[in-house]
Amino acid sequence: MSTTRACPPPDGPGPGAGDSASAGARPPAGQARRLRLVGASGAVPLSRDFTRTALYDWGWLPAVSADHRAAAEDVLLVVSELVTNACLHADGPEELCVSRTGKVLRLEVTDLGTGTPAPRNPHRAGRPGGHGMFIVQRLCLDWGVTRREGGVGKTVWAELAGPS
Repeated sequence: MSTTRACPPPDGPGPGAGDSASAGARPPAGQARRLRLVGASGAVPLSRDFTRTALYDWGWLPAVSADHRAAAEDVLLVVSELVTNACLHADGPEELCVSRTGKVLRLEVTDLGTGTPAPRNPHRAGRPGGHGMFIVQRLCLDWGVTRREGGVGKTVWAELAGPS
């Protein structure tokens, strides 16, 4: 794990998806999107669909090669794992942020939980459950946890490489 670079704050009208701005400099349209998940039914499939739409808009889908398809599938799997962990261990996710810079895609899931996710060590592939953060660790360039000021809640983030 390493330090974090937070997703830019939301900008624009209404809840849900939207483009973002960061530190006074507005990134190109479509660089960051947010999905509010508080009280959402079916948070995992909703998050996957939201992320899939961003991947289409950013040209990662439809996949033009096996490498492109694998990169998109990795992103969707990591989204599923992070949101599932928030559902199971942190009373549900508050928000998903999907952003990109060049060929790096960053996923952030914010929740009110107090725990710290970590890959189960030692990892035992034959046992049911407990594989989520191991999968995240294996598929991502980097990942980490950022605590909210005041100690309540956190953001779990992961960065993945884009297709080559």
